Amino acid sequence: MFELIFLGTSSSAPSVNRGLAGHIILHRQYRFLLDCGEGTQRQILRSGLGFKRLDKVLLTHSHLDHILGLGGLASTLSRWENLDKLDIYGGKATLERVQALLFGVVFPNNDPPVDINLFELEPGQVVLADDKFRLSAFPVNHRGPGCFGFLFEEREHRPFLPEKALALGVPFGPERALLVRGEAVTLADGRTIEPDEVLGEAIPGTKYVHIGDVGYTDNLVEICRDADALVIESTYTEADKEMAQQFGHMTAARAARLAERANVKSLILTHLSRRYYERDIRNEARGIFPKTFVARDFDHFVITRDGAQRLKKSKE
Repeated sequence: MFELIFLGTSSSAPSVNRGLAGHIILHRQYRFLLDCGEGTQRQILRSGLGFKRLDKVLLTHSHLDHILGLGGLASTLSRWENLDKLDIYGGKATLERVQALLFGVVFPNNDPPVDINLFELEPGQVVLADDKFRLSAFPVNHRGPGCFGFLFEEREHRPFLPEKALALGVPFGPERALLVRGEAVTLADGRTIEPDEVLGEAIPGTKYVHIGDVGYTDNLVEICRDADALVIESTYTEADKEMAQQFGHMTAARAARLAERANVKSLILTHLSRRYYERDIRNEARGIFPKTFVARDFDHFVITRDGAQRLKKSKE
């Protein structure tokens, strides 16, 4: 399960009701900030989430509406929060701008109170992985080099079948824990029990794909294949598809067609232009892909194998 909180859902410039791109993703002990537009730290405060353990930042690309808030946020985190480090991931062009912002403006003497680490992403790179979860980056086509999307995946697991363990005489305790971890155990009577004897069929984990600004999606179908949730920009409608193509952005219809082709369960659209009403984006997308949400600032979604569910549903 993943939790996703939208901090900003506007494109290019903020509006009265929408801030610039920013998202917080929660999974077990991990907290990720994905993009950091102007005003993000205030949005974090308004959301009630706070800054604790917010030590990993994922950046989709170098445009200012996705990174400009990082200067103020880094200053706040380093001076007021008890963080040992701040790890920032992005493409080469993105990190060059971040380097100039942080060490040319915010910390000009190159002496931040906290360790700031910049990690350059490569296509297919695993950003973080443990025995239950994997986060990787994949390239996307927008304007300029080094643009990335992010794939959040729970690892598949095999459920423990207690009735089979009971029938085989496996006692409660460490033996069962070892079998769950995939290790054979020897019982007191000398019998060896293999994991396959007490574990069920593998169950896929939750898959969540997050794509920022993007103008071409044919190469993304397999990445998105069977995702439980796809988050992607929808800056334009089809009425302005030529403009969308010119600036390397999505229309609501194109985003919906990607969701349909990739057989995703839920589509969440964000990065809306101020030129449209929310209903314009929603109606265009739902005409192609009915399980579409249009995100608003501070929307909170839970993503599971059943798809995305908005916890506090706003009026539509």
